[in-house]
Amino acid sequence: MARDPYQTLGVNKSASTEEIRKAYRKKAKELHPDLHPNDEQKANAFKEASAAFEILSDEAKRAQFDRGEIDADGNPTGYANAGGGFGGGGFRQPGGSFQGDPFEDILSGMFGGQRRRTGPRKGADIRYRVDISFEDAVQGAKRQMTMADNKSLNVSIPPGVTTGQVLRLKSQGQASQTSGPPGDALLELHVRPSKIWTRDGADLRMSVPLPLKTALLGGTIEVSTPAGPVTLKVPEGSNTGSVLRLRNKGVQFKDTPGHLYARLEITLQDPKDEGLIEWAKRQ
Repeated sequence: MARDPYQTLGVNKSASTEEIRKAYRKKAKELHPDLHPNDEQKANAFKEASAAFEILSDEAKRAQFDRGEIDADGNPTGYANAGGGFGGGGFRQPGGSFQGDPFEDILSGMFGGQRRRTGPRKGADIRYRVDISFEDAVQGAKRQMTMADNKSLNVSIPPGVTTGQVLRLKSQGQASQTSGPPGDALLELHVRPSKIWTRDGADLRMSVPLPLKTALLGGTIEVSTPAGPVTLKVPEGSNTGSVLRLRNKGVQFKDTPGHLYARLEITLQDPKDEGLIEWAKRQ
């Protein structure tokens, strides 16, 4: 999680725009990748400083952050929908990330008073938050997504994805300002929880109500799976806590799909059944 942008630049919340600009310039001189090649730690710190400057140098974004409407990454707090549908949920565009140096005008004096000529650079990536159903995460799916420029794309969701995983759509980000290739769209996935199943690695687990008669005599019951209902054979004499396996009905990994484990829970279809009550009294 990104730090507070004020802390990142080392300024207080009452800092003026010029103070923020000077603080960023100082950080850039200390951390710029051109001055510290192959230093990944300084490169990451420079990206954080650039992200902080983008928020605090923009009056509107700074005000939004101060009011708690966006976080330190520029993402809307609470993840309110920004429109569009995707797998029954929605996608949100919390903001873009950085490619190269977005504030080269500030740094132009760092290299002999002349702006660096680095040639074409890739455009900025755009990051989205995407809600998907539990079933799509288990089965995999193809869904249509409407991008920020209203362009529709078919997106393939591989089976087995988890919350926080990022899908990259090549060349679907911002256009380059220097005649380079466009950036990418980064889809950060959020899997909605299921009321029926829980995931355990490649396997799924669930509880299944079992009529007392079927538990005693055996029979079949219908069980929900992410791919649709199936019939499960229950052996006679089954009890609450017994677990039956539905082979290959778990996460649909291509080579080794997981299984679905159904835990039986005996239920009374009619708890006030007089015959059943009399039987119990005789025991």
